[in-house]
Amino acid sequence: MAKVLCVLYDDPVAGYPPSYARDGVPTIEGYHDGQTTPTPRGLGFEPGELVGCVSGELGLREFLEGGGHELVVTSDKDGPDSVFERELTDADVVISQPFWPAYLTAERIAKAPKLKLALTAGIGSDHVDLQAAIEHGLTVAEVTYSNSISVSEHVVMMILALVRNYIPSHEVVVDGGWNIADCVSRSYDLEGMQVGTVAAGRIGSAVLRRLRPFEVGLHYTDRHRLPPEVEEELGVTFHPDAASMVELCDVVTINAPLHPETESLFDQQMLARMKRGSYLINTARGKICDRDAVARACESGQLAGYAGDVWFPQPAPGDHPWRSMPHHGMTPHTSGTSLSAQARYAAGAREILECWLDGRPIREEYLIVDGGTLAGAGAHSYSEGDATGGSEEATRFKSG
Repeated sequence: MAKVLCVLYDDPVAGYPPSYARDGVPTIEGYHDGQTTPTPRGLGFEPGELVGCVSGELGLREFLEGGGHELVVTSDKDGPDSVFERELTDADVVISQPFWPAYLTAERIAKAPKLKLALTAGIGSDHVDLQAAIEHGLTVAEVTYSNSISVSEHVVMMILALVRNYIPSHEVVVDGGWNIADCVSRSYDLEGMQVGTVAAGRIGSAVLRRLRPFEVGLHYTDRHRLPPEVEEELGVTFHPDAASMVELCDVVTINAPLHPETESLFDQQMLARMKRGSYLINTARGKICDRDAVARACESGQLAGYAGDVWFPQPAPGDHPWRSMPHHGMTPHTSGTSLSAQARYAAGAREILECWLDGRPIREEYLIVDGGTLAGAGAHSYSEGDATGGSEEATRFKSG
């Protein structure tokens, strides 16, 4: 029997939904690069249901308990007295989410001698100390590509919301007003602007494909350069590093994984290299940006706006400066957990569990760490090392 410890975000404030706005979601069978969507033997939920929260349980309970396994689901993840901390000691599998990360630090991994699999319900496994996972022989897996398009759509939405000054204009209507001049005094066309992405993997390249019809100049930087035919197809210009790219861009979107090379990449110095009045979008990870430097840049006008849905720590404390800085378009970490995306990452989590419990190989593209080394998607996206800290800071804010 295996014990599966699943850490998911809280239920809706008003309770688990009795009904939904739509009767299901479109069926997606494959992605742009030819990878197929998850293929578990069963689901345990109807696609379009809210399965990413505690009551949704990723649809796993009947499957796991029917096989004689134990499932513990909680949202209580921070601090020495949390359910996560208590239940971790004899867990075989930990499932966590980028949206509500349960940080698997080296210390926690050392206290969990039975732990064999760390599974991310979504994409992005930087909340796991990958070096410690390698040293302890853990398998780390995530549902690669499951919500990449979801995030890329969110990026395009946020770019347009900032550039067209959508959020303040909507608030004018909500407040009963009608001053058009107030609405348009910070509104521009995206057409003709120069837009660059830091990283052009599955999300970054999807953003580029979606922006090309807007007749903008497209740029990217990545440690893995795209093939020439792809650059030509996208009409995109390569830059060797972020510093050389951001000087040319009106809009910069960050779509890189968090690892030692990208942590605090957008600090005061990098922000100063950007055009005055440019826009910065970050749906990657909060720690890629210097929190206070971003707030200062929005206040000074160096940035005309900042939008994203990733914070550090998560959940963000009430006094986080990104909540109150001017000209922002921040959301909670929602870009990759639409009901459409949940259907895929929950199915992928089950597929990975089915393989692991049966002793069958996990899809190569889902692997981050396997057999003591970075593997699969992890070998392409991550570096050995630790950029995962956060549980202690989240606990400090929670107690304060």
